[in-house]
Amino acid sequence: MSLRQRDLFDDSSMSFGDHLEELRYYMIRALAGLFVVCILTLSFGNYMVAIVRGPIDKALIRHGLLDHKIDDMGTESFYERFDKWWNQPTEDEQEKLENEMRAKLEGERVEVEISTRDLLDALHKAAPNQFPRVKEPAEETTGQKEPAESVRINLRAPEFSIFRDVVKNINRPVTLNVQEAFMTFVKVSIVSGLVLSSPWLFYNIWMFVAVGLYPHERKFVYVYGAMSLVLFLSGAIFCFYIVFPFVLDFLLAFNTWLGVQPQIRLSEWVSFAVFLPMMFGISFQLPLVMVFLNRLNIFPESAYRENRRIAILVIAGLSMLLTPSDPSSMLLMMFPLIFLYEFGIWLCRMNPTSNPFGEDGEPDIDV
Repeated sequence: MSLRQRDLFDDSSMSFGDHLEELRYYMIRALAGLFVVCILTLSFGNYMVAIVRGPIDKALIRHGLLDHKIDDMGTESFYERFDKWWNQPTEDEQEKLENEMRAKLEGERVEVEISTRDLLDALHKAAPNQFPRVKEPAEETTGQKEPAESVRINLRAPEFSIFRDVVKNINRPVTLNVQEAFMTFVKVSIVSGLVLSSPWLFYNIWMFVAVGLYPHERKFVYVYGAMSLVLFLSGAIFCFYIVFPFVLDFLLAFNTWLGVQPQIRLSEWVSFAVFLPMMFGISFQLPLVMVFLNRLNIFPESAYRENRRIAILVIAGLSMLLTPSDPSSMLLMMFPLIFLYEFGIWLCRMNPTSNPFGEDGEPDIDV
């Protein structure tokens, strides 16, 4: 065998103890990488939470709950937030902050628009001697009032700042207990770290498993493993950026139709935002499942073609169950799955299985 044709894992005969030692080595490497990535995601967990919150925040803005836009989340990292908490301000600094806040409240202005007629009537009622009632010319001749012009008046009061903050908070997800925000922050950071470090984890698992596989088996893993990863990411991204707007618009509109004000709980939204993309990613594995069953000679390629109508009916039923929303979101899941079903048929046709028996079930033996 030439050096070029020699396989990397040819000289890999190991005892049971060697396998355990090898497993320990790759597990330590995988966990160390996961730990490092989780530290990084914890440092920037507020950005991760902002990404997960993105669809629901945009949906609330689109639905125009009180027509107020949500403020952007803070740009402080975890270390900056921890440093601010650890280094408490001195008495002078605290007094300075209070003075700045007081000045901000006192200087809060609101611009209101009022018609000149209403303004004159109000001044006349407040001081009849100083501000007599002025009749408009149209009222004296025709007895009808013409539309009066309006003026803008700036009002200032500390309560305006409080009212504005209350309105802003209406469009934000809520937490129902004091530790919920922190636990959600940790949950999102750890899940993000697990997702971002998954290539490193799979690489170490593969380095341990590949030793016990034949070259043609490793070839299948290289091809179909990469295809599985692409399909899963495609399904998750498709759900997050395409399906979520339709789902949220329908559900928020349903709340409006019933006349109720939705209070989005942060932890429940995070669970939903993780569950639904995962379901889409798993459902997008349909072509590989079809190829796997075909390689096991359970369903031949002809069976997939002949039962296409039944498969479409099953796909429609699963799409209806997996998408808790209107028919548009169901169709957004059903049509890609139908396309993937046809793609699975094409894969089975391009990679036919070798059948040692004839078409009639009898072995093909040349006499």
